[in-house]
Amino acid sequence: MPLTRRIALATALMLAMGAAFAQAFPNKPIKVVVPSPAGGPPDLILRAVLPKMSAILGQPIVIDNRAGAGGMVGTAYVAKQPADGYTWLFTTASHVNIPPFADNPGYDPIKDFTHVTLAAQNFGQALVVNPEVPAKNVQELIALAKKNPGKLTYANAGNGTASHIPAELMKTMAGIDVLSVPYKGIPEAVNDLLAGRIDMFFVGTNIALQHVQAGKLRALALTGSKRWKGMPDTPTMDEQGLKGFDKVNWFGLWLPAGAPPDVVQKIYAALRTAVNEPDVKQQFDQQGLEGVAMPPAEFAAFVAREQKAAQDIANRINAGAKK
Repeated sequence: MPLTRRIALATALMLAMGAAFAQAFPNKPIKVVVPSPAGGPPDLILRAVLPKMSAILGQPIVIDNRAGAGGMVGTAYVAKQPADGYTWLFTTASHVNIPPFADNPGYDPIKDFTHVTLAAQNFGQALVVNPEVPAKNVQELIALAKKNPGKLTYANAGNGTASHIPAELMKTMAGIDVLSVPYKGIPEAVNDLLAGRIDMFFVGTNIALQHVQAGKLRALALTGSKRWKGMPDTPTMDEQGLKGFDKVNWFGLWLPAGAPPDVVQKIYAALRTAVNEPDVKQQFDQQGLEGVAMPPAEFAAFVAREQKAAQDIANRINAGAKK
């Protein structure tokens, strides 16, 4: 056989093997890292969508909770994994909100990841207080804080998280002094709030609602731009005098930098199908969430905008921001 023909056949074989390999993804179980304690909002979302995605992709998808440093530990771990599509990162807006507050987060939220999709978002965090706090609305809380500077406390589940940034924004906009109390995660903070060991917490509506309905917590406000039908009597921060206050929490999916575009597209398509299933929509609605399934390119642009906004906020509240 002539050499040129042998080369052509070898090339064709290699191309065919490459195509077959690409089509084979996934051919083994997938791990999705959640850089927060088990039982938090990311876990609740994944429990709704992962069974659907697993069925579509034909492989088991397991959750690996790697909590620590407000999400930096698990996020940095994913950044160092192979970009083959078998290790995912699923986390909140803290992905871009944390780095401006950290001296060395261990990762770059833009450069170290392949942006797959914005999966869901809420209607803002709920500002809840222990019932012993004598405030029925935001203005009464502000007045109470001004009379007692440095005495009121709020739970901080990590600098740059959705519990931290709204609280610091409120402090800045209202000109009040409220003490930040650090926690490793949301469950621990909720427990202390229920026990009266702290005064207030900005927490997801899906978590706040059950305790508000039970009379164990009082909801003062939502941090988004519009009310949520699950808590229709809870006004927004903007409605209560803090004009322009609009911070929602969102949940995204990433792979390590350099992931193959066809793998990214396959994962995105599976999640898009999952969040549009009627039962998933119902579960999201009950938790105060709405599915998004933003295409990868749009998500990358969205993350870049959110990172800039996070840096601006960090500079504004002067809480150890990197210059």
